[in-house]
Amino acid sequence: MSTALVILAAGKGTRMNSDLPKVLHPIAQAPMLAHALRAGAALDPERVVVVAGHGADAVTRMVNDLDETVQVVLQTEQLGTAHAVDQARDALDGFTGDIVVLYGDTPFISADTLERMIAARQKAELVILGFEAADPARYGRLVMDGDSLERIVEFKDASDTERAISFCNSGLLACDAQVLFSLISKVGNQNASGEYYLTDVVELARTQGRAVTAVACDESETLGVNSRADLARADAVFQARARAELLDLGVTLMAPETVYLAYDTVIGRDTVIEPNVVFGPDVTVETGTTIRAFSHLEGCHVSRGAVVGPYARLRPGTELAENAKIGNFVEIKNAEIAAGAKVNHLSYIGDASVGAGTNIGAGTITCNYDGVMKHRTQIGADTFIGSNTCLVAPVKIGNDAMTATGTVVTKDVEDGALALARTPQVNKPGSARKLMQILKAKKLRLKKGQ
Repeated sequence: MSTALVILAAGKGTRMNSDLPKVLHPIAQAPMLAHALRAGAALDPERVVVVAGHGADAVTRMVNDLDETVQVVLQTEQLGTAHAVDQARDALDGFTGDIVVLYGDTPFISADTLERMIAARQKAELVILGFEAADPARYGRLVMDGDSLERIVEFKDASDTERAISFCNSGLLACDAQVLFSLISKVGNQNASGEYYLTDVVELARTQGRAVTAVACDESETLGVNSRADLARADAVFQARARAELLDLGVTLMAPETVYLAYDTVIGRDTVIEPNVVFGPDVTVETGTTIRAFSHLEGCHVSRGAVVGPYARLRPGTELAENAKIGNFVEIKNAEIAAGAKVNHLSYIGDASVGAGTNIGAGTITCNYDGVMKHRTQIGADTFIGSNTCLVAPVKIGNDAMTATGTVVTKDVEDGALALARTPQVNKPGSARKLMQILKAKKLRLKKGQ
C-alpha cells in the first residue's frame, strides 16, 4: 500500500512573538518543518503535501529548497485542522493508499511509530496516535474498549471518570485517502470555536461502523512547539538524544552537555570531541579524529586522523584530508587541505587548495576577494609558507617551494623556488632615542595646553 503525507504547517504561532512562521523556527539549526519532513520520509511516501497558511511564501521557499517534489498548498483561512487537511484534497486527486497526517510543529515522531501506525491499518480503517501523558492536563482523552477507540473526549467535555484517563490524543492519524476525505466532508463546525476539527472523524467513522484504533508512542515524540520556551525545550531534547546516540556509537564527548549538534551531523567512532564545540549543518567527521575545544564547524568534511582546533573555524566547502591539522584561531573556507598538511596558527585559508605535507606558517592569509570576485590560491605539496605571508589570488605556489616570512606573493612561484617580496630593512643609529625625545616633548606641550 502506498503512502502520502499531509503535513499541517499553516499556523501563525502567535505565542512565538515572531515575524517568522512558527514551523520555520529552527531546532538543531534546521526548521521544525524540516524535522517533520524527515520523520515522514521514513515511510518512503509516494506524495507529500504541506499545507501552508501564515507566511506561506517563506514556507514554500524552504520546502522547495529542501525537496522540490513536495507540493505546498494554501489554507487561506485557518478554519480548523479538518479544514486544513481538506486543502490537500485536490493535490492528492487520484491517489489510492494511506494518508498520514503530521504536524509541522511536532518534529520528533519516530520512524518506528509511523511504521506501527501503518501496520495498524491492516486491522482498522482509521488509526489515531496516542500517548500516556505524565500530566494529562487539558489534552483530549482517548476512550478505548480493548483495541477499539470508542471516542475522543476533549477535557472540557470529559466526565471525572474520563478525565482520569491518561491515554491522550496527539492529533496524528493514518487512514485510507478516500475514507479520510469522505469523513472530512461530513465534519461540521458546530462548536464554540466555529472550526472544523480533525478529531471529529473518529465519531463519524464509528457511526459508519468503521474500525478505529489507537497506537501508543512515547510522550516525548509528541512534543509540540508553541512558544520560545517550547522551542528551547525541543532543542534540548534533540541535543540530548543526538549526544546519547554518538556516545553509543563510540564517539568520545569530553563534556557532552557543551557540544552543540546540528540535525544532520555525522561523526565516526573513536573521534574525540572536546568541550564547547559547535556543529553547524552539513558536517561529516570520519573516525579517529580530534575536534578540540571552542571550534565551530559548518558545511565541511573532516577525514580520518585529522585534528581541528582549539578555537578553529571550518566554513562551508572545507575538505580536510587524512591527518591534516588545523590549529588555534585558524579559519578555513571553501578549501581543500591535503593529507598531512598543517595550518597551525592564526591563519585564513579561503578559496584555496593546499598540497600534501605542506606547512602554512602563522599569520598566513589567502587574499581571495578583490571586492567583486573571489579568486583561488593553489599551494603545492611539501611547500613551506613563511609566517605572515599574504597570497594575493589568483596565484599558484609550486611543489617544494618556500615563501619568506612577511612576503606578499602576487606572482606564481615555480616548483622548488623561494619567493621573497618585502622592503629591505634599514637601521638608523641613534634615531630611536631622538624620536622618543621628540614624542615626549610633544606630550609635555599638550599636557601644558601649549
